[in-house]
Amino acid sequence: MTIMASQRQRLTFSQLPPETILGLVESALGIRCTNLCRPYNSYINQVYELADKDGRGLVVKLYRPNRWSQAALQDEHDFLRELAADEIPVIAPLPLRHGGTLGEHDGVYFAVFPKKGGRYPDDFAEEQWIALGRLLGRVHVVGARRPAPSRPHMHPGITTTAQIQYILDSGHLPAECAEAYQQITSAIIDEIMPLFAQIESIRIHGDCHRGNLIHRPGESLHLIDLDDMVMGPPVQDLWMLLPDRVAECPLEMDLILEGYETFRPFNRSSLLLIEALRAMRFIHYSAWCAMQVSGDGISRVIPDFGSANYWQAETDDLADQLKHIREQATLSNCPF
Repeated sequence: MTIMASQRQRLTFSQLPPETILGLVESALGIRCTNLCRPYNSYINQVYELADKDGRGLVVKLYRPNRWSQAALQDEHDFLRELAADEIPVIAPLPLRHGGTLGEHDGVYFAVFPKKGGRYPDDFAEEQWIALGRLLGRVHVVGARRPAPSRPHMHPGITTTAQIQYILDSGHLPAECAEAYQQITSAIIDEIMPLFAQIESIRIHGDCHRGNLIHRPGESLHLIDLDDMVMGPPVQDLWMLLPDRVAECPLEMDLILEGYETFRPFNRSSLLLIEALRAMRFIHYSAWCAMQVSGDGISRVIPDFGSANYWQAETDDLADQLKHIREQATLSNCPF
């Protein structure tokens, strides 16, 4: 893609007027919409609430150019539609008139979803932890059926190593901080690589935290926002839901696993990956911030990103996390 074409895509993405967005959806679905075009907060994509002439709510998502390929977006849509076909509570994209779910306008891909209201869940009771485990077990049954070839493979030697290299090459890491950051990330990769040997990798949500769950009255929990879907270890979709480190919340972990194993066996030794996955998430977030700053500036990042103070804090946090990884590695048996 030429630089000019890429710049045109970014301009299209950031400056589409409401009438154009409404026209895209009307043409894609073969319907008439009202004049409602209400923007939602979104870190990456452009998302708008619409309504058809009968008042049914719709949400259109315009995907930020150059983040995901068409094939990668199709992997996400295929996964969502497979989950919905198995009656798993997700919000799948609507079929468009051309027969697919992914539209395109001047190099910008988009999809339309039914609007589903709900609220973020509060603290879970025991039965809700079990229900959450059941939901994830069902999701992973579908996720294990086939791969997502165009999605990232969550592995320290693949995604995390590439993210570290991106940070080092990005120009956002001050020279006085680079050596210490490189040393601690290299030590983490060396420490955690053996943990991922022979670990199952399937289609997973990838960013499964409470903000990506909604509760609808009279219905079960819905899993939303599969933008960061990856191939990765199933335990990745469990640990971020916990209120603390695993050792501090054994009851919640037991309840999730009780529900999960209603539908799918769980390799409990993979719980020893959790602190490694936490370190990988630290690195992932810094790389994400660097990519946003290097991109078109639409996505928000923390105010002091790129400063010496930021990188010193990151390096200190990673050093502390390495201690947790090593402490966990000393366990001869998984406590669950």
